[in-house]
Amino acid sequence: MNCQDHLYRGLHPKQVTRRWFFEQCGVGLGTVALANLMAESGYAASVDPLAPKSPPLPAKAKRVIFLFMAGAPSHLELFDNKPQLRKFDGTLPPAELLKGYRAAFINPNSKLLGPKFEFRRYGQSQTELSELLPHLGEIVDDVAIVKSMVTDAFNHAPGQLLMNTGTMQFGRPSMGAWVLYGLGSETRDLPGFVVFSSGTKGPSGGDSCWGSGFLQTVYQGVEFRTGGDPVLYLSNPAGVDRELQRDSLDALDKLNEMRLGVTGDPEISTRINSFEMAFRMQAVAPDLMDIGKESKETLELYGAEPGKASFANNCLLARRLVEKGVRFVQLYHEAWDQHSNLVKDLRKNCENTDRASAALIKDLKQRGLLDETLVVWGGEFGRTPMVEGGSDGRDHHPNAFTMWMAGGGIKPGARIGETDDLGFNVTKDRVHVHDLHATMLKLLGFDHTRLTYTFQGRPFRLTDVAGNVVDQLVS
Repeated sequence: MNCQDHLYRGLHPKQVTRRWFFEQCGVGLGTVALANLMAESGYAASVDPLAPKSPPLPAKAKRVIFLFMAGAPSHLELFDNKPQLRKFDGTLPPAELLKGYRAAFINPNSKLLGPKFEFRRYGQSQTELSELLPHLGEIVDDVAIVKSMVTDAFNHAPGQLLMNTGTMQFGRPSMGAWVLYGLGSETRDLPGFVVFSSGTKGPSGGDSCWGSGFLQTVYQGVEFRTGGDPVLYLSNPAGVDRELQRDSLDALDKLNEMRLGVTGDPEISTRINSFEMAFRMQAVAPDLMDIGKESKETLELYGAEPGKASFANNCLLARRLVEKGVRFVQLYHEAWDQHSNLVKDLRKNCENTDRASAALIKDLKQRGLLDETLVVWGGEFGRTPMVEGGSDGRDHHPNAFTMWMAGGGIKPGARIGETDDLGFNVTKDRVHVHDLHATMLKLLGFDHTRLTYTFQGRPFRLTDVAGNVVDQLVS
């Protein structure tokens, strides 16, 4: 009986009425019902929310590395060669092209700006790429390029949230959190979702870009630093050795488990998991983050320098992390918002990222990891064919931009989509952000319409109420 003893001790059996039973035993019955519901939802104390899970469908990819070029690279300088845009440089765009168009900052009726760099053909596919991307040119036959991306947002924070969470609203789970929720983690010593940041600043969308939203916080991304402790306060303070810390954690775990047994709050389980993972990370993370142990050839391949924070170092660390079983690694490089200084800054950005991005593909491939690792490169939107900042800048542009993908079931050499002669609108094989997400989940073994979580009475998913798999991308 779940009733508390002091409530019925000494009562004659005839005094234990049905009304008394339900009044006094409601808490006990409610606890039983709650425990059953939580077990079904995966929140019971005995269920590890990060335990590896098999996807419901055949999967081609087991893990993801997303190279997020925050700030929005110019597709017109890097991927989408437009001779007509060069030809009509300095002239006004056609009036019918601008009908209903809304720009972020400029007057849409600004003059056209021709591409600032030359294009060359690379690989057996003879793919046109900017002269700024010679290293991508070396692996271009291994990647799929989508020139027909579109989005709903034309400012950075909403655009980055949409690309990372499937909505422009704060408070939704990020794609990394959804993947971890669906697949669990293959490592017990490291977070299943790790984030790095380089460039001039962090992403405009902030921590929400890798948050867990209404999912358990155990699924959110953990930001790693590339200097000092990878996570703040990972090292023990003076006077605290590993044995003392273990004893302290054991005592704390017992208290948390007692509270978890009373409330069933899944966040207590998350707290226990976080404490234990931090303890294990103290032994694993410092060695993992020491890229100085890599060969000279590997360091040169990436252009990585031990002890110096850089996108190159982060790419190398991403490879080391997926080798250890980390499920989702995201690298933010916030440096691509060229409203002015387009020529100088774009050249610098490509010098900082092109070599390392290509090296990551080469390194994964030679280690046999690329086939099961999905690599995605891109920003939140594109840039306008019209000029901003005198003669050396472009505004935000949601109507067309380019991304590339490799590994993890992506069809090597696939070329998806086309834009008009000015690179303004998509004219063939339009791919929305929701379609990108649906395709990524497909490669990971999920029907994007069925990877859901019910919150406040409504089932939510990464693709919201939209999204179609881009079959041309899947090998």
